[in-house]
Amino acid sequence: MDPSIAALLPDYHTHHELCRHATGRTVDYARSAAVAGLREIASTDHCPTDVGFGQEHRMTLDAFDQYVADVEEARREVTAVTVRFGIEADFFPGCEAFLSDFMARYPLDIVLGSIHFRDYWSNDPQRRGLSEGPAEQVWREYYDLTGRLADSGLYDVVTHTDLPKRFGMPSDPDQIADVAIPALDRIARAGMAIEINTSGWIHSIREAYPSRHVLRWAAERGIGLVFGSDAHSPDRVGDGFEEALQLAREAGFTEARRYAGRRWTTYPLPG
Repeated sequence: MDPSIAALLPDYHTHHELCRHATGRTVDYARSAAVAGLREIASTDHCPTDVGFGQEHRMTLDAFDQYVADVEEARREVTAVTVRFGIEADFFPGCEAFLSDFMARYPLDIVLGSIHFRDYWSNDPQRRGLSEGPAEQVWREYYDLTGRLADSGLYDVVTHTDLPKRFGMPSDPDQIADVAIPALDRIARAGMAIEINTSGWIHSIREAYPSRHVLRWAAERGIGLVFGSDAHSPDRVGDGFEEALQLAREAGFTEARRYAGRRWTTYPLPG
C-alpha cells in the first residue's frame, strides 16, 4: 500500500504536555502532521475533572484555558492541517453531571470516551485498575463500564476498546464475546464510533486496539470508525496508519468518520 494513502486518514487521538505524561503542545502535533502529509488531526488531551479523579494523568481545570488557546494557536500557525478541538474524557460512575456541564461551555468537535480504571477510588489493587484480578472479572467489569459510557450520551467515540489486554488479560474471542458484544450493541445504539488505536503496536502486546475480532464484531453492527495514534509525543502522529487501514478493511469496514462540531460525516476508506 502507498503510505500516502494512509496519510489521508484523520488522526483523532493526540495529547498535550498539559496532561503531565506527554510531550509537546498542539502546534507541535499539527506541525508533525503536516510533515507526515496528514490533512486533519484532533487535539484530544485528557479532560480535567472536579473530583480529583486521576489528577496525575490529566490537565487541571485551571490549565484548560491554556489548552483552548493552544488549539487556536495551532490553527493559526499550521494552516495546511485542519485541527479539531477535542478532549479524551474518562467515564466513571458519578462523572456525568460535571462532564455534561463542562462540555457545554466549549465548542468541541469531538469527545473521546475512555475506561482506564474499574474503580479508581478503591484501595484494593484487585478492584482499582485493569491489571489485577481474574481475567473474566476484569473483562466483565470493563465492558459493563463501556456500555454505561455509551448509554450516557456524553461521548462520540470509545477509545482503545479492549485495553485490559495491555495488562496481561487475554483477549481470546471465546472468552470475551459474552461481555464485549453486548457493550458493542450499546455503542451501536448510541450511534457512536470506536477507534483503531495504533499505540498498541508500540506497547508490549504489539497489537492495535481493538483486536481483529472486536473490530469485526463492531463492523457487523454498523458501528462508526475513526483512526487514532494516541500520540503522547509529536513524532507519533499518524503512526501505524498504513497497517490500521489494512486492519479496518480486513475487519469489514468500508468507510470511516470525520467529526466537526460533534457531528459526523462518513468518507470511503482510501485506496
